[in-house]
Amino acid sequence: MSPQSPKIPYGGDYNPEQWPQEVQDEDHRLFTRAGIDTLTVGVFLWSLSQPAEDVYDFTALDGVLDRAAAAGRQVCLATGTAALPPWLAARYPEVNRTDFEGRRHRYGQRHNFCPSSPAYRRTATALAERLAERYAAHPALLAWHVNNEYGGACYCDLCGTAFRHWLRERHGSLAALNDAWWTAFWSHRYTDWDQIEPPSALTEHWRGPDHTALQGITLDYRRFMTDALLGCFTAEKEAIRRHDPETPVTTNFMGMYRPVDYHRWAPHLDFASWDCYPPLDAPPTWSALGHDLMRGLKDGAPFWLMEQTPSTTACRDVNPLRRPGELRLATFQAVAHGADAALFFQLRASRGACEKYHGAVIGHAGRDDTRVFGEVADLGKELELLGPVTLGARTPARTALLFDWDSWWALEMSDGPSRLVGYQETVHAYYGAARAAGADLDVVPQGADLTPYDVVLAPVLHLVKADLAPRLEAVAARGGTVLATFLSGRVDEHDRAFLTDVPGPLADLMGVRIDEWDARPAEFVQTVPELRATARLVFEIVLPRGAETVATYGTDFYAGTPAVTRHAYGKGEAWYVATALDQPGVDRVVHRVLARHGLHGPYAGHPTVEAAQRVAPDGTRLLFLLNHAREAAPLTAHATATELLTGKRVEQGEVLTLDPLGAVVLRLQ
Repeated sequence: MSPQSPKIPYGGDYNPEQWPQEVQDEDHRLFTRAGIDTLTVGVFLWSLSQPAEDVYDFTALDGVLDRAAAAGRQVCLATGTAALPPWLAARYPEVNRTDFEGRRHRYGQRHNFCPSSPAYRRTATALAERLAERYAAHPALLAWHVNNEYGGACYCDLCGTAFRHWLRERHGSLAALNDAWWTAFWSHRYTDWDQIEPPSALTEHWRGPDHTALQGITLDYRRFMTDALLGCFTAEKEAIRRHDPETPVTTNFMGMYRPVDYHRWAPHLDFASWDCYPPLDAPPTWSALGHDLMRGLKDGAPFWLMEQTPSTTACRDVNPLRRPGELRLATFQAVAHGADAALFFQLRASRGACEKYHGAVIGHAGRDDTRVFGEVADLGKELELLGPVTLGARTPARTALLFDWDSWWALEMSDGPSRLVGYQETVHAYYGAARAAGADLDVVPQGADLTPYDVVLAPVLHLVKADLAPRLEAVAARGGTVLATFLSGRVDEHDRAFLTDVPGPLADLMGVRIDEWDARPAEFVQTVPELRATARLVFEIVLPRGAETVATYGTDFYAGTPAVTRHAYGKGEAWYVATALDQPGVDRVVHRVLARHGLHGPYAGHPTVEAAQRVAPDGTRLLFLLNHAREAAPLTAHATATELLTGKRVEQGEVLTLDPLGAVVLRLQ
């Protein structure tokens, strides 16, 4: 269920509670000039809407929604429960989190609540219900926005008690729990549920959250904390639903955010939304991977880009400015990958506190003649021209990439073979290779239906669950291709090593056996001559068991042994990459995998050009071409199409030149 809108909602986070009425009136004039039609309001309004436990005051919010409706704007209304009001923390100190080092925090900051606190849960849901009761029928209401950027963890006694209840439900008995956690190790066998403590710096951990003596308990605590936070979300959603059974409900995610397994949340969202703030100097494929991950949460349904900066951020030590054209390009990239809304943080810059230098559509001077405001206004006009054509459109992907939080957690808290292997970085390398080849991808969980795909990429799938192995075998048996990499198939859902040849349940499909593996410091480089590539970090020593050698190691005692293999399986094949190849090496392997299925895109020869497809509900085929270079990119049109933003017809074979940082949207004939 997605919000109903006649065009891509355009706007963003707005905090009118910070401003007098005359400033709000001026803001709406500027919103009209910029084409802004959607406001996210109330995100941090708890202390104003509820100044005391038994006092609610919605006077300010009434004015905000009424003013929006009068201007013909729609509102994504937040419940405001992401930041505690001071009175709540003072009256119920239990709502404040206890950190990893065991320190009970006092009031301050945001995202500061204990998810197991009855006082927090009771007051937050009461506020959400009051809001729904008051605004469910308001003409400006477009969607509900519960809380904000859920994350973090708490290690208090309340969480300890809740964790033990969660463990009883998950494992059923202490015998099952002791087996799952392998507690015969280091005399850890539990004989009473009350003996179990949250894994923290005071119990199982040293040198931080990723160094744990008992990986099973830490893995379960991360799952528990995901579920505890989810329980807060669902409680607020249920409170809303008591008064509003129809308006879609979401919360804003953060892409590849390690602390929370978004796949566990996906069934409870009416639509996915996320805040896109890529790391400094990240390549364009980093944001693209985040977009596709968010789209994959709801089986390919469109998502909302809930936040992006119009100019700069303020949360890093160094905060570069978006150059002219980058905002437009980033927005159309999001739409190309499935965004049905394009929203900013923030619409007007805060005067004080830690986000006063965060980029905004309207700066402190309130001017409408700045470069940033001009770019936002120009983009608003283009989205108006685009109209509803992209809404509800889906990506026709034949390639899937498996993304798994459990594997991420298990891999990066493992004490071997190497702590230098990063899950995100490895997954991104394979994603980027497929995108460079022009393939559209769905980024999906282990439990996803794999029947629509010709190719399944499974990099560092460290933890293999349930029936995944036979489902991957079925992909290859019917003629598809499966690719797995080093450190895949190592442990089960409890992070216990499989008592079989590596790569565990994937061994038959991959046609290899691995008895040994080497790990080296980051500066050590191994050659892989056949791929004209190098490898680093981990070098698994492969014994083929039916697989053929594609590429070999060039040095050390295992020189000449397989670094990359291919195994015929049924009508298809399985590839195994036993080491961390450099990007050219990954590109060459993925290129060969995709070539077998004819999945290379027609514009793959242009390294700076990104192509992505969407298919509208009425069957209209849309092609987005994005030029990430600061030089023009001349292309040859591979199909007759109409440029939707200009109305120009492009004939097959005609030269189509993309401007520097340019983007075009083509309706294919």
